[in-house]
Amino acid sequence: MLPLNREFEFTHADFEKIRTMIYNYAGIALSESKHDMVYGRLAKRLRALNLKTFQQYLQVLERGDHKEFELFTNSMTTNLTSFFRESHHFDTLAKYLKDKRSNGSFNVWCSASSTGEEPYSLAITACEAFDSLRPPVKIIATDLDTNVLEVGRIGIYPGDEIKKLSPQRVSKFFNLQADGKYQLKQELRDMITFRRLNLIEPNWTVRGPFDAIFCRNVMIYFDKETQYKILQRFAPLMKPEGLLYVGHSENLYHAAEFFKLQGKTVYELAKPNAGLAMGR
Repeated sequence: MLPLNREFEFTHADFEKIRTMIYNYAGIALSESKHDMVYGRLAKRLRALNLKTFQQYLQVLERGDHKEFELFTNSMTTNLTSFFRESHHFDTLAKYLKDKRSNGSFNVWCSASSTGEEPYSLAITACEAFDSLRPPVKIIATDLDTNVLEVGRIGIYPGDEIKKLSPQRVSKFFNLQADGKYQLKQELRDMITFRRLNLIEPNWTVRGPFDAIFCRNVMIYFDKETQYKILQRFAPLMKPEGLLYVGHSENLYHAAEFFKLQGKTVYELAKPNAGLAMGR
């Protein structure tokens, strides 16, 4: 029997097909407990397409409608983020940049950029470390979700979110808009390249070597096998002394041959020569 108040028929078989689709495409492992979440997120797509059942929606996806599959994928990703979330990571990065400022230029990859708060926090950290709005730091910000990438490119955020930052940071790095929102200054937006990337695709559109890779609160959506494969690919993209940042609930013990703990949820290469320092 279907749950009461359900607008659309959504069977267990439908859920299993969706689980398989998103796992095969994006590596996202959905547990049985995500049944209601999936219904809630995809019901919007059924309404938009004027469909009656999830079976009909699955037929649209299976026919190879690329635009709808992109919207389906966007619906299945989670984009919880904020400026300077897990702030100790940015303190660690600032120290790294200051200690190695004689190295010249720096490259940072934010591999799950969401709506842009994280890469802009990285940009602010770099500006503060070098006491300049044009530090020698380039940031690549990637995400699977095309909608959030566009938000990041524009770099405009509501006042309530900006209030979490110090007044000094707001005045130095943001411009107040007529509608009360805030936009990152052009110098910071110029530091970041936003690009779509699927972490389980065989060919990544990013090239190292990176001084830092931020992959925070991402691994929790993958099974151990997928995590291992991604971490194996991260290692050659890092500079010998580069740092990998993960989320507070994540650990890399199952990939100890590639990374070892350096600090609180901060990792370094287990074998520094494993980083191929590509592009040097």
